[in-house]
Amino acid sequence: MATTTTTLSTFEDALDSLGVDCTRTTVEAFATTLDGIVRDPAVGVPLPFNIEYPESVAVDPTAADLERAATGVTPASLGVANYGSVLLPSTADGTEPVSLYPELHVPVVRASDVVPGLPEAIDHFGEVAGDRAESTIVATGPSATADMGALVLGAHGPETVHVVMLDE
Repeated sequence: MATTTTTLSTFEDALDSLGVDCTRTTVEAFATTLDGIVRDPAVGVPLPFNIEYPESVAVDPTAADLERAATGVTPASLGVANYGSVLLPSTADGTEPVSLYPELHVPVVRASDVVPGLPEAIDHFGEVAGDRAESTIVATGPSATADMGALVLGAHGPETVHVVMLDE
C-alpha cells in the first residue's frame, strides 16, 4: 500500500486542479501501469530508476519515431507539491523533445522526490546543478496559450500530461 503524506496529497490535488491525471504505481507494476496510460506509438528516454519499460514504449527514439509519437515518457527529477509542477532535467543528448512533441507527456517521478514547494525544489536543484552544470525545465500542466484569443492546449508542447508517481 502506498504511503500518503501531506506533501503527496497536496501534489495530487494540485495536479487535479490543473486537469492533470496522476497514477501511483510500484516498481513491480510499472510496465503494466504505463501500458494502460500511453497512446501508441509511444517513445521514451532511459529512466534513472530501477524499472523496465513495457514493449509498447520505444526507448531512444529516432527523429522519425518522435515525429509519429502520440506519447512521450520522461523522468522527472522532482515534483513540486504546491504547484503540481515537475522538474524535467535537460540532458546532453537532448531528451527534451520527448516531453514536448507528442500530444501526451508522461513524466515519471518518485514519490520520495516530491517536495512541498518551490524553495525546496530550488535548494535541491541548486546543489545538483552546481555539481553537474545542468539545467532543468519546470513544467506545470499541459502547454497552453491564449495569445490569439481562446485558450489553446498543446500549442507549444503537450496537450495532455499524465504524471506517474513511483512508490519504491
